[in-house]
Amino acid sequence: MTFIEKVWFEESLLYRIVKWVFFPFTCLFWLLSTTRRLGYKFGWLKSHKIPVPIVVVGNISVGGNGKTPLVVFLANWLIEQGYRPGILSRGYGGNASFYPASVNAQSDVSRVGDEPLLIKQRVSCPVVIDPKRPRGAKYLVEQHQCDIVICDDGLQHYALHRDIEIVVIDGARKHGNGWLLPMGPLRESIHRLTKVDFVINNSGTPSASEMLMEIIPGDLINIKNQRLTKPTTEVEEAVTAMAAIGNPQRFFTLLERLVEVKQQISFIDHYQFKVGDFPEGTIVMTEKDAVKCRDMAKDNWWFLPIHAKLPLDFTQRLKQKLDSIKRIQK
Repeated sequence: MTFIEKVWFEESLLYRIVKWVFFPFTCLFWLLSTTRRLGYKFGWLKSHKIPVPIVVVGNISVGGNGKTPLVVFLANWLIEQGYRPGILSRGYGGNASFYPASVNAQSDVSRVGDEPLLIKQRVSCPVVIDPKRPRGAKYLVEQHQCDIVICDDGLQHYALHRDIEIVVIDGARKHGNGWLLPMGPLRESIHRLTKVDFVINNSGTPSASEMLMEIIPGDLINIKNQRLTKPTTEVEEAVTAMAAIGNPQRFFTLLERLVEVKQQISFIDHYQFKVGDFPEGTIVMTEKDAVKCRDMAKDNWWFLPIHAKLPLDFTQRLKQKLDSIKRIQK
C-alpha cells in the first residue's frame, strides 16, 4: 500500500492528521469538479445523446473496485436478452495511433490497454476504445450496429448522456476516509450514490441500498497455453502471487483461500511487466495482468479467472429499466 493509500484507507492518528496537508487541494478539486458537473447540468457544456440506451459502469473512488467483472457480466447477460451490446472504454494504459479503435483478441496490449483486451477475450460483442466517449459510442452504433452501449468507467464523463448509471464499490475498503481527492479517494461525494440507478457492493456486506456482487474464481489457466487448465485443488506447491491492479490485496486474499501463497508481489495499476520482474517458480496472477505477459510467459505461469455473480433482483430491475427506456425511445 502506497503512502497516499494509507492516508485514504488507514485509521491511525498519524494519517488522520497528515490528510489535512491536502485540504487546500481538495477544496480546489471540489470547486473545479462541481463547476464542471453544473456546467453539464445547466447546459453550459454540451452533453451528447446517442440514439441507443447508454449504461455507464463506474465508481466514485479511485482504485480497483471491480468494474471489469461487472462489465463482462452485463455484456453476456444483454446478449442473452437479445441485445447487440457494444463496450466503450477509455483504453487507459494503451497508446493507439487513432481513435475510435476496435479491439480484437489479438490486439497489442500496449496499443489498446489491458482492461479492454481482457474484456474482449471474455465477450463476443464489439469493444472500442476512445478517450472521447460520445465519439466512441457513436462509432459502436454506426459501425458495429450496436443497439446498447456499456460505458466502462464513465461515471464522471458527463459529455456522454447516460440512461442508466451503475456504481461499483469495494466491499472491504468502501469509501476510505470519505474525503474527496487528494485528501481521500473520492472522485465525487458519497451523496452521488443517491442519484445512480444501482450501487453494487463487490464482495462485502451490502447495505439496504446496495446489491451484492460475488466473485467466483475458476480453474487456473496457463498463460503460455490457455487450453491448459488446472483446478486450484490440484496445486500442490506454494505459488508466488503477482498483481498490477488497483487493489492487489483483494486478489491476494482471494488466492490465499484457494492455494498456498509463499510470496506476494504487487505493482502499480496497469504496470507493463518486464522479464526481470518475475521470480523463479510457479506464478499466479490476475487475468488482467496475464494479457500483458502472453509473449514472455513460462510453462508454470498461470492466471486465476474470476466471474461476477449478481442477484436475480438486479437483472430483473435492470430489465424493467431497459424496457421502460425502449418504450420511451419508440
